[in-house]
Amino acid sequence: MKYNKFGYGLCVGLFACSLYSCSSIYMPNVPSAPMFTEAGEVYVSGNINTKANVSANLGVAVTDHVAVIANGSYMDNRSNTKDYAQKMGEAGIGYYTRFGRKNNRVFEVYGGYGLGTTSVVDKRSSTMGQAIVETQDMDFDKVFVQVNFSSEKKDALKLFGNRHDIDYGTIIRLSNMRMKNFAIDGLPIAKEDNMLIEPIFYTRMGLGKGWKLQYTNGMVFGFKSNTYLKAGYPLFTLGVLYKFGGK
Repeated sequence: MKYNKFGYGLCVGLFACSLYSCSSIYMPNVPSAPMFTEAGEVYVSGNINTKANVSANLGVAVTDHVAVIANGSYMDNRSNTKDYAQKMGEAGIGYYTRFGRKNNRVFEVYGGYGLGTTSVVDKRSSTMGQAIVETQDMDFDKVFVQVNFSSEKKDALKLFGNRHDIDYGTIIRLSNMRMKNFAIDGLPIAKEDNMLIEPIFYTRMGLGKGWKLQYTNGMVFGFKSNTYLKAGYPLFTLGVLYKFGGK
């Protein structure tokens, strides 16, 4: 798919640039993209990236066109120079439908609300061991709208003598994020807000009986040039999903 190849190229190029920019205090999670086709379907997925940021997703198709989703993420990464911890939860409701000549394409749109907390500890080496340079603590909330699009190719990949279905998809998520509380070294600091847009591209390979392997890549763009709450981290994850139920 042309749009998916474009997405890969875009994210690879921006990933290199992001390595040289100041990191954001916000770490993006993997949004839900259940790609429902009928009422009664249930979607569960788990993803992880190289920074050990774990995302979990759940979705239920309530009717033939209405679904609810829930997302959660957890990260506790410690190193000699920085400790980063974040917890976040989201929930939403939306609409889905199938279309296309072969009825093999799915369109979804969701809106929802999320809450989270982040803690960052910057450190440096000293003669007495690791010394704390600065601590940052943030509580935040977000209102988001996202659009999902997916196309499936039956028996598209032959691997170890078996053919597997391949799904290509795009997620465009727009989040209005706001700091509820923010402190540096325990002292309250002026709070920031930002509008973040996350274009995310994924590829899924069918493993059989509702199981799929998923690779996700994406980027975060901020509308405001903030000091702390801004775009910074790209999204590269590997995960699995399981979908069952239906009529």
